[in-house]
Amino acid sequence: MGRVTDLVPFSTLLTDEGQALLATLRDYDPAQELAVASRLRREHPAALVTAALAQARLRQRAVAKFGADDAYRMYFTPNGVEQATRRSVATYRAERFAALGVRSVADLCSGIGGDAIALARAGIPVLAVDRDPQTAEVARANADALGLADLIEVRCADVTETDTAAYDAVFVDPARRGGRGRIFDPEAYSPSLSWAIGAARTRPHAALKIAPGIPHEIVPDDAEAEWISDGGDVKEAVLWFGTSPGTVGATLLPGPRTLTGRGLPDPAVREVGRFLYEADGAVIRAHLVAEVAEELDGGLIDETIAYITADELRATPYATAYEITDELPFSLKKLKALLREREVGVLTVKKRGSAVEPEEVRRKVKPKGRNAATVFLTRVAGAPTMLIGRPV
Repeated sequence: MGRVTDLVPFSTLLTDEGQALLATLRDYDPAQELAVASRLRREHPAALVTAALAQARLRQRAVAKFGADDAYRMYFTPNGVEQATRRSVATYRAERFAALGVRSVADLCSGIGGDAIALARAGIPVLAVDRDPQTAEVARANADALGLADLIEVRCADVTETDTAAYDAVFVDPARRGGRGRIFDPEAYSPSLSWAIGAARTRPHAALKIAPGIPHEIVPDDAEAEWISDGGDVKEAVLWFGTSPGTVGATLLPGPRTLTGRGLPDPAVREVGRFLYEADGAVIRAHLVAEVAEELDGGLIDETIAYITADELRATPYATAYEITDELPFSLKKLKALLREREVGVLTVKKRGSAVEPEEVRRKVKPKGRNAATVFLTRVAGAPTMLIGRPV
């Protein structure tokens, strides 16, 4: 995990001087950092000012995940901001644990404590374990800052050597980044997925946070697989143990709204109807497009493309509807002419099954006018196609 600062101990930020300094930086403009730093160094040690400015920047970044009220009271590391679970997702997961009757959780690879905080707020005592001393110190400070120290015990230790026998459940969030970026092989996670599965099977309940791109075929038979999106963005996948083995679901936040798989066959391919539906990313990752297509009485535009088409408009939380006005063979020249004729100046470009990049399309067609449109670059029955329409 990244360090808060290499110049002064993190604990210096927790002193009265450090706290007062952080309070003055809540709304500072990073673009004015040089001027702000020069002014503050007249009254505070230079190293402390540097550390406080770094923390202030991290807090501003963290607002998107944690909300302003929490973010400006919490502490972060660079990796901690990047890897922490979004508050809405952590809250949803904690509520699931509480609904299962879980009374204590061992949070393994706890990071800065995002999930531990949500569990504690759900009334569940937590053991938060992380092997990085700096990260553990930050997690402990966060528990104190949010008034949750009585419910969160932070331990700096190797999770693979942690005894979880005293806890009802374990939550494991393995590190999925290395020195070269994202790790795609689950066995290269730290700790490995196989170790995490073994740890999960020792307790009555467990949840393992994994990358949403995990192949379905490696999901254990005794696990429930859930893909989660928040505001339309896929955030993670979770393997649940002690719930509904073999179940596959897609949960959309806010809500929550959960679509559960029923093992339906792939929808039939049909001609493009009046409406096109773009399924939520969690639905697509969970391979539940067939369930949505059945709900909409629709089919696919191509056997390899996850766009659903239908003749009638039906409301669903699991897909966004567009009314299609034009279906054309792929041709940027024809698209440019059509957009000019329709006076389209605001163009949204979406793609699925096309190698053409949206930026290239906008650059070449040069939209101009008072109207808006959405163009889908895709395939229809195997043929490169442009579908033009608007959101319903």
